[in-house]
Amino acid sequence: MLAPIFFFLAFFYGYPTLSNLYNSFTDLSLLGLKRGGEFIGLRNYVELLSSRDFYRVFWNTLFWLTAVSVVLRLVLGLALALLLNSMTLRRWRLATVSRLLLLVPWATPPIVAVVVWRWLLDGRQGFVNGALQGLGLIDRPIAFLANVDVVWPSIVTIIVWNTLPLVTLTFLAGLQSVPPELEEAAEMDGAGAVQRFFHVTLPHLMPTVVVMALLLVFWTFNNFVYVWLATGAGPGLFTNVLATEIYIKGFIDFELGYSSSVGMVMAALMAVLGLVYFRFVALREFREIL
Repeated sequence: MLAPIFFFLAFFYGYPTLSNLYNSFTDLSLLGLKRGGEFIGLRNYVELLSSRDFYRVFWNTLFWLTAVSVVLRLVLGLALALLLNSMTLRRWRLATVSRLLLLVPWATPPIVAVVVWRWLLDGRQGFVNGALQGLGLIDRPIAFLANVDVVWPSIVTIIVWNTLPLVTLTFLAGLQSVPPELEEAAEMDGAGAVQRFFHVTLPHLMPTVVVMALLLVFWTFNNFVYVWLATGAGPGLFTNVLATEIYIKGFIDFELGYSSSVGMVMAALMAVLGLVYFRFVALREFREIL
């Protein structure tokens, strides 16, 4: 009964992967699809790994796009979850309203979110510049998405704003599953709020944190939308990442063979992350079932 589904999955994922792998060993051009590409062996990979631009693109992807945004979302998501789960909001009857407001960024499609933030960060008529000048924090407008000093923090801000609610709600569900008996026992033993968090709440929440961290890395590492719509990989190619590099090489420079090699390197890196996910999450759950 499962054989047709496995066949469909193998064809749906296997054929594009094998086709892309073969193209990565050719000089295939977008202008010569009918002719096809000539087999050139590892030339694309040698050129890729010997290029300084590739390592700059890889650094942008690994550090700015993935590491910084994932860490910020984990920290802010946990902080917001603790706030939403606190007695203060319940006492003032703001818990429900706060959770509804939290859903607004999550319900906003990424394309719409980027367009709105481009308007907010506009160097001439943007609300952010107007607010900062009104508060006397800056003397002249800042082109947030065109200034190399602030362009990456601006992109990270867009990503965090749009995807933080999912992290927060996941952590909130984890916090609500902490047995209250453990909290009460720790409090009776004289543990303060900070001690209870680090010795009771956080250990109970760690499986959720690990899963969410791995999923965020998966979703962010190969993301194309935020960088391309916000800056088009600019100014220049300053914010170019692996996903936009694939698009630029394949559909702007017409070098589909080289673009395929970038895609295969990216797929290999994602496969490593998949093994990490299997080792720390899937395998542990499988053992628990047994």
